Amino acid sequence: MAGQGAVAEFDEARGWGTIDAAGRTIPFHCTQISDGTRTIEVGTQVTFEVRPGGMGRWEAAAVTPVRASAPP
Repeated sequence: MAGQGAVAEFDEARGWGTIDAAGRTIPFHCTQISDGTRTIEVGTQVTFEVRPGGMGRWEAAAVTPVRASAPP
């Protein structure tokens, strides 16, 4: 299942964050940030996939920041 939302919180020391997507809060780990940076700003708009996580809960994977397009 694919989704879109915004990073609601991110703890850089622990590597865990959450995405707010249409009223749902979905956790993610920094290893799932697709650009390989392992850090992301709170408020960043992202796309992601929801997959079963290792801790028995649904988690976001393939977290990809949405880049704003340049105005014409």
